[in-house]
Amino acid sequence: MPTFSAEEITEAYAGFQQQVAGLAASGDWHGYADLFTEDATYVEHAYGTFRGREEIRRWSVRTMTSFPGRLMTGFPIAWQTVDLERSRLICEVGNPMPDPGDGSHHSESNLTIMTYAGDGLFSREEDVYNPLRFLRTTLRWAAIAEAHGRLDDEGRAYVAAYGGSPTAG
Repeated sequence: MPTFSAEEITEAYAGFQQQVAGLAASGDWHGYADLFTEDATYVEHAYGTFRGREEIRRWSVRTMTSFPGRLMTGFPIAWQTVDLERSRLICEVGNPMPDPGDGSHHSESNLTIMTYAGDGLFSREEDVYNPLRFLRTTLRWAAIAEAHGRLDDEGRAYVAAYGGSPTAG
């Protein structure tokens, strides 16, 4: 396995985050998969394991353009560290949602493990988190958004499927 400096891995991830910010702002997630090698693996504990750019692309577009993924306003990094031996960057990523109408803040974080492959690309991402905490946060957000007239039909369908009513949670 090639070894890279901590500076190169850190700079590559900063570039990755900058591109992700642009994707989130545009709402077009097709380019997300292009941040990975052709044979990359993406491990997402709630959704499964995706192999190769095209599987990653299909998953990221589907997930990040539908409720609740499309509502995430950014992905701020709380902390990060580099594991040089494994060419990895490990960090805590926030997933904030917009103001649901009452000024409250709703976010959950995940632990992300990125394996760097060189040339600014990553060969693996693994997101580790508690899906039930994400669900509870989303349902709380939806209840407040509904009370303020900000929950759309897709959000209501999500709540009906996973939470019973928009006031649950």
